[in-house]
Amino acid sequence: MAVEIIEVMRRSTQGMTRPFICRGDDGHVYFVKGVGAGRRSQLCEWIAGSLAMEADLPVAPFEIVHVPEELMELDSALDLEDLGAGPAFGSRECGVSELSYGRVAEVPSELQQRVLAFDWWIRNADRILTAKGGNPNLFWDEWAGELVVIDHNQAFDPAFDLGDFLTQHVFCAQAAVIQRDLQRKHELADAMIAALRHWDSILDLLPEEWWYLDEELITKVNFDVDMIREGLSQVNRDEFWRWQ
Repeated sequence: MAVEIIEVMRRSTQGMTRPFICRGDDGHVYFVKGVGAGRRSQLCEWIAGSLAMEADLPVAPFEIVHVPEELMELDSALDLEDLGAGPAFGSRECGVSELSYGRVAEVPSELQQRVLAFDWWIRNADRILTAKGGNPNLFWDEWAGELVVIDHNQAFDPAFDLGDFLTQHVFCAQAAVIQRDLQRKHELADAMIAALRHWDSILDLLPEEWWYLDEELITKVNFDVDMIREGLSQVNRDEFWRWQ
């Protein structure tokens, strides 16, 4: 049963989609991306996030939450039309801080490689962090000393640029390590192939509304799942790992 949103607390000032910070009926606080974030964004978040979870990446817990119509009728200074009633994507607030450039070296190399390869797999260039700054969409759990992965709304980018990816990704230094290690390539590919086996069940959980741009469910989102699935299936081919 979906988590019901019972309170809209405020709106984030960070991130392209500026998610709403809401409280669910399970007691947790969620960063909620509603209709204003875009249907494609919601699809990417759920599909890529689910694949990341199946590939054993440390993803922040997420849910398809439900925003009741009654919340839309409340007098609020927030633009609740951007939230919208109905199913929305909710990422649970974990009490963590953004990963800084100075902490990158604290992330185990093996995990850096998994995140880098996974982002290459799903064509996600939205983890930029260099000595000059950036936004990696990664958090650091100070108490546990662990990485927390968030934000996949830019996944499956048709304009993905390999050159930019290999120079700007927060873990781009691991690309050369992966390239030299055939066994590591096989391990990473195996993990992603295993995740891809859950493709149908991941899609089955998506709300029907997310596939359409309008409330009448007439105009479909430009999101070719067959083409994306075909691209992901190339992970076990040599061409996939030619990052030159």
